[in-house]
Amino acid sequence: MTLSDNPVQPGASTAAVVDPDYPVTPVPAHARKSFVSLAVVLLGFTVFTPTMLAGAQLGSAFPLGELVRVILLGSLILGTYVALLGWIGANTGLTTVVMARYVLGNRGSKLGSILLGGTQIGWYGVVIGTIGDLTAQAFEWESDLAKATVMIATSVLMCLTACYGYRGMYWVSAISTPLILILAFWVLFRSLDEVGGWSGLADVEPNGSMTVAVAITTVVGTFVSAGTQAPNWTRFARTGSQALLACVIGFLIGNGLMIFFGATGAMTFGQGDFVLVLYDLGLVTWGLVLLFGNLWKSNADTAYAFGVAGAALFARPSKTPFVIGGSVIGTVLALVGVQNHLVDYLVLLGVFIPPLGGVVIGDYFARWRRGGMPEGEPLPALNVPNLAVYALASAVAWIAKETEFGVPPVFGVVLAALGAYVVGRAGLNRRLSPTGD
Repeated sequence: MTLSDNPVQPGASTAAVVDPDYPVTPVPAHARKSFVSLAVVLLGFTVFTPTMLAGAQLGSAFPLGELVRVILLGSLILGTYVALLGWIGANTGLTTVVMARYVLGNRGSKLGSILLGGTQIGWYGVVIGTIGDLTAQAFEWESDLAKATVMIATSVLMCLTACYGYRGMYWVSAISTPLILILAFWVLFRSLDEVGGWSGLADVEPNGSMTVAVAITTVVGTFVSAGTQAPNWTRFARTGSQALLACVIGFLIGNGLMIFFGATGAMTFGQGDFVLVLYDLGLVTWGLVLLFGNLWKSNADTAYAFGVAGAALFARPSKTPFVIGGSVIGTVLALVGVQNHLVDYLVLLGVFIPPLGGVVIGDYFARWRRGGMPEGEPLPALNVPNLAVYALASAVAWIAKETEFGVPPVFGVVLAALGAYVVGRAGLNRRLSPTGD
């Protein structure tokens, strides 16, 4: 793809870009970022305290040796998937939802915008609600008004950071991520002291049960939905190799570490969340520093993601109105307690979102890798062959989840990627008639 300073959105008018983050157009060469900058943003995205809750489930079900193998395998699957998408994002300069225009058609891509934007608004509400609940727990507040005030104030801060764009998320990540990692490693060492070192940790007997397949699914599922949107940030990379390596650092190493921290917390203290471990150790202030610093940067990334999804859905050049609108919706959801009711919904979205990334990967390698996704390419309203591939892959992933067979996200991604590649190489997409929006 040829990057230009005034790129044109497929199927849209040549309106001037008014958002410096280019939510619906390719990121031009002069706006690309350094590898260090990109790695900081992606690592800050995945160093996410709620991920430790998934680790806690694993820590109570496996001894140390098997636990490490499960985390490594699950993280390898997740990192490979996200790295491929991130590489494509750097080569095209486009977000996932805009790439979906080429893959699913102008109208078909709105499915991707709704799925990706909708799940991120839900996660935003869950995180805001979690902040309010844990703050109230730390200070033993019983007032609903005090809890609501914390939720609204933190939501405003996160929304403003997302509106500021890539630069805002970079600085928040650069400041908070090192602090969080230092604190997390410190608690890990305290955990080892508690049980007599690594040998003592290896001797801890699991008190729960979980199959290896379910455990790998849990590891992959922690960030597979968010990872599908990795191109939102890797499109700022100067080269595809830089984007790929940054994704490995963030989604394989960073996410894997957070799962491991949560697992050791559960094995040692019976807690999977380091914030609650710090509370138990009497370090309430440090617990709140970890909580706010970590969730601030992660939820700013979430708000950014549904902002660019909204811009693509409604074909608008600026993400800001959608960041604000989504933040308001997410805050309202938090105020009514969505964090207590949304888990099953988010797990279900985790089944249906990964196949979307698989279709993007397969179609890109089949049709666009050599010539790129050219600006102004006439596109059909619906790319029926690729939509059919997505539907089939999602159905297989859902059946796998319901029957607890294998690793549903992997089934969805692999089947979607292979199906889209076959359809693309067979030339079925070239027979479609462009119909615009």
